[in-house]
Order: sequence, then C-alpha cells, then structure tokens
Amino acid sequence: MAERKPIESWLTDMDGVLIHEGVPIPGADRFITRLRESGKPFLVLTNNSIYTPRDLHARLSRMGLEVPVENIWTSALATAQFLDDQRPGGTAYVIGEAGLTTALHDIGYILTDTAPDYVVLGETRTYSFEALTKAIRLIKDGARFIATNPDETGPSTEGVLPATGSVAALITKATGRDPYFVGKPNPLMMRAGLNAIGAHSESSAMIGDRMDTDVLAGLEAGMETFLVLTGVTGPGDVDRHPFRPSTIVDSIADLVDRV
Repeated sequence: MAERKPIESWLTDMDGVLIHEGVPIPGADRFITRLRESGKPFLVLTNNSIYTPRDLHARLSRMGLEVPVENIWTSALATAQFLDDQRPGGTAYVIGEAGLTTALHDIGYILTDTAPDYVVLGETRTYSFEALTKAIRLIKDGARFIATNPDETGPSTEGVLPATGSVAALITKATGRDPYFVGKPNPLMMRAGLNAIGAHSESSAMIGDRMDTDVLAGLEAGMETFLVLTGVTGPGDVDRHPFRPSTIVDSIADLVDRV
C-alpha cells in the first residue's frame, strides 16, 4: 500500500473532539493555536445545524477556543451549498433554527409553505406537531425531502435528545419518502469543506469521535482519519465496524505535535 502524503490540511469534528457538554477538552486550545500558527488550512465541522458560524465562533471563543468564522463548516452550510448547486434560487419549507434558515437566505432561497421545491429538516429545540404535519403534507404533494444530517440523537447535560435522524424517520414513516442526508457521513459535506479551503483529500486528515459519521465520512472522502476516545466511540466499539480509522488516540492533545 502506498504511503500517504504528509498532512497539509485538517478537518476536525467539534463535539466530543474539541468540547464536551460545553467544556473544552484538555489540549483543544493548544491544537487550535498550533493550527492557526502553522498557516495550514483547517475546518471545525459540526453536523448540528442550529447555529450559524458566527454563533459557534462566539460560543467557542467564550471557552477559550479562537476559531475564525471562516474556519467553521456546518451541515446547514453544506445543505445550502448543495441546494444552490442543484436548484439555484429555489424555494423551501424549513424546520430548523437560525443556522439553517440563515444559510438558505444567504444563497437566495425563498422560505415558504406554498408548493416549495424542497422540505428541509434540521435540528430545532422545539419540534412542532403542526410543522411536522405541514412537512408531511408538502412531501406527499411532491416536495423533495432533504435533511441536514442523519444523527439520531444529540447530547445534552440532561441526557440524549432526539435529533434530525429520528424526526426524519417519523416523516419517512408517514410519507414513504426517504430524505437525502447532506451531513456526515455523506462525503459530500467533507468534499465541499475541502473545496472551501482549497485542500485535497490525499493530503488532508479528519479527526472525529464517532466511527459511524466522522471516521466513515473521512474514509469515504479519501482522507487520513483519526479517532479520539473523548466522545461517543469507546475502545471496545471500534471492532464492531467493518472499517477502521487510520489512527486511534486518547484525545486531541495527542495530535498537537502532528500539526
């Protein structure tokens, strides 16, 4: 097997890699500082579509992690770019928060509940029965079904929360239509992110805490993959999957000297 090229750009997941339940993971600040000092292209990714990059920049900054807005890539941004490529200037009925609605506004989409081209589902803190019913009826009437990511649950200080994938399953059950998921593990999100920073997969690395999204997305995008054990996937979970990361480390602190 041919040796990989040296890593010239980095993509890293956020929750479980850099932060955990609102607290920075030890070493995350040194890793981000080293990235910025190196001048290498990098992105901090999240499948969560609730927040805009400006929101996330402010939240990370309060934790001591200085990540520029242009270095943050969300499933909402990836979804907006996908729709702009597929059907420029289209219309959508959206279930989601500011991160998703802002991204769609920024590409010139009109948000409407009257015969939209798409129904776009993302995370929201309050899933409304009325909104879900509207989405189901619009999809049955011919709207195309898009979801920002397939994550079934998300973390909170009180325990797991239902996320986009769970709600998408409800809509699928009612309509018989499967959504197109844009976020991880779809390598589309990774490749779009790499294009945004002018990077190439053969000289890029993906760091994540989940085998089923981060590592799989990095693998399918042709990147070197690092699994950290500070999030969802534990050491005993790795062999349950038919694929492996390139490298397993305890935490992001172990990768500071790799930059």
